[in-house]
Amino acid sequence: MSDTTKTESTAEQMSFEAEVSQLMQLMIHSLYSNQEIFLRELISNGSDACDKLRFEALANADLYGGDSELKLQVSFDEEASTITVSDNGIGMNREDVVANIGTIAKSGTKQFLESLTGDQKTDSQLIGQFGVGFYSAFVVAEKVVLTTRKAGDAENSAVQWTSDGSGGYTLAEVEKPSRGTDVVLHLKDDCKEFANNWRLRSIIKKYSDHITFPIMMLEEVAPPAEDSEEPPATPQLEQINAASALWTRPKSQIKAEEYEEFYQQVCHDYEAPMAWTHNKVEGTQEYTSLLYIPSKAPFDLYDATNQRNGIKLFVQRVFIMDEAEKLMPRYLRFVRGLVDSNDLPLNVSREILQDSKVIDSIRRASVQKILGMLEKMAEKEPEKYTKFWSEFGQCLKEAPGEDFANKEQVAKLYRFDTTKSGGKAGENQVSLDEYIARMQLSQDKIYYITADSYNAASNSPHLEIFRDKDIEVLVMHDRVDEWMMNYLNEYDSKSFVSVAKGDLDLSGIGLTDDEQAAEKKAKEEKAADAEPLIKRIKAVLENETSDVRASSRLTSSPACVVLGEHEMALHMQQLMKQAGHEVPSSKPVLEVNPEHPILALLDNEQDEDQFASWSRLLLDQALLAEGGQLEDSAGFVKRMNEMFMALHQR
Repeated sequence: MSDTTKTESTAEQMSFEAEVSQLMQLMIHSLYSNQEIFLRELISNGSDACDKLRFEALANADLYGGDSELKLQVSFDEEASTITVSDNGIGMNREDVVANIGTIAKSGTKQFLESLTGDQKTDSQLIGQFGVGFYSAFVVAEKVVLTTRKAGDAENSAVQWTSDGSGGYTLAEVEKPSRGTDVVLHLKDDCKEFANNWRLRSIIKKYSDHITFPIMMLEEVAPPAEDSEEPPATPQLEQINAASALWTRPKSQIKAEEYEEFYQQVCHDYEAPMAWTHNKVEGTQEYTSLLYIPSKAPFDLYDATNQRNGIKLFVQRVFIMDEAEKLMPRYLRFVRGLVDSNDLPLNVSREILQDSKVIDSIRRASVQKILGMLEKMAEKEPEKYTKFWSEFGQCLKEAPGEDFANKEQVAKLYRFDTTKSGGKAGENQVSLDEYIARMQLSQDKIYYITADSYNAASNSPHLEIFRDKDIEVLVMHDRVDEWMMNYLNEYDSKSFVSVAKGDLDLSGIGLTDDEQAAEKKAKEEKAADAEPLIKRIKAVLENETSDVRASSRLTSSPACVVLGEHEMALHMQQLMKQAGHEVPSSKPVLEVNPEHPILALLDNEQDEDQFASWSRLLLDQALLAEGGQLEDSAGFVKRMNEMFMALHQR
């Protein structure tokens, strides 16, 4: 698209970090089976550059410099074995090149390396997620030369970046008569097939047909006949792609394959989307939305330091901004796509978006479209929904604290393991509606337990009485669950109750009136019989516990700790402390099972020192079972050894 001339200044040699060099080599080999994606990535980058210039020029038309026809051009030289991808977009200065081209994936480099599986198909799908698409050029090129000049800069301020993809790159000042970026690929010997007119055209049609800017190539011109005296025709540039904004077309005229191709181009994903919704709204407000749910969660979806939003904002088909966070709440940040509004000014800024009633209305409607689509998927395609939940369920669990208006609707989409699900996490999960439909006679509460793992939760001693009474309990083991339950207090007029917190009253559930009376009497008698022992234990543990009492939860374990209704679970307290947060100090309640043999052994112990040691051992093992951390682990081991020795001597 343009010629460049190197200035007299000396090129500056710069080195990649060791980590970056390793990443490039791994990526090149991982993408070997899908080499042609390099062109799609370079064209997508060029399209983004044109989008950015079009937006910047709304405020400063001088950036066009007399050339407002934004386009891309792909050319090749079969003899020199080169391919050139050019655009006349925003361009870059030296700082931009170092930041965007000289650094790969930035903080995501380590995660990218750790995510590579060795499977070519799987690894090729990671490239778009980690923002390293430009480097797919090295899959086919032994050397890449990028020359760029930023719109509005002087002609002699262009910069040239050159690298062979191994140890580093060089930066040099060059002269470039026009703005934009040229990327020249010097092809490897086994990739020269790409320097071919038909091959390049077919790749562009396959991957980039819906790019909204024209992609130009020189037309093929038939050579003149041997006996012709006419000079050979001069080839002219012709447009290869459709360059139509897919979202502006009627839904009835768009095939599923076109929706999928558009998603892959716009969202830089290598897999087809799981689902999508295309909506055109007319009336008091006019806008079009095209929203997708990806098949896979991106690597940084749960990275609190990098909470990106996947919605692009267009105004009257003019690209305004990426990651328009006001168009979708954080708990739906996995949604990708775009919104094109006719009711916003073309020079809209992020500040205007903060207080825009139009944006608020679009956001509300878009949330309802996504939630409605998920409800339909859960009902009509349960297997697909199970896959969705495994990828994005933890995001939806953030909704109760962020979106009070839709809390009940989102909770309807939740899926949980339960004590009746089976032996593995994620198998036979149930909805809250299914749980309620299976509730026991007279049960009016939804019981749940939280822990840091499925095994820890499902094996908790707190569940013993529930298993005995055949009462189903939701088993929650995601980190977000404890936080979620601070906001999700009820569903379908039924309150949630943690089986590990507060007083527990299961009287009446599944029992007749006579059975309830007999159960209550037996419980009172057991508590009375155990009162002397409990007083002894309470005297020993008065500094470590807020109370000691006979348990209504335990049937086969000797003891458990119980927290207050509003206290944070012990495993979450440990996580907060490790993260450097202050956690309010509190003392748990120790509940003991008077019918357990260990309690009988303790009751018969006359040596007060031994009794005190074993009482603390009882508390320690109850804390460990609940996910707590012992302040004196050495003391715990010592007490365990002493107990073994004492039992052995007896």
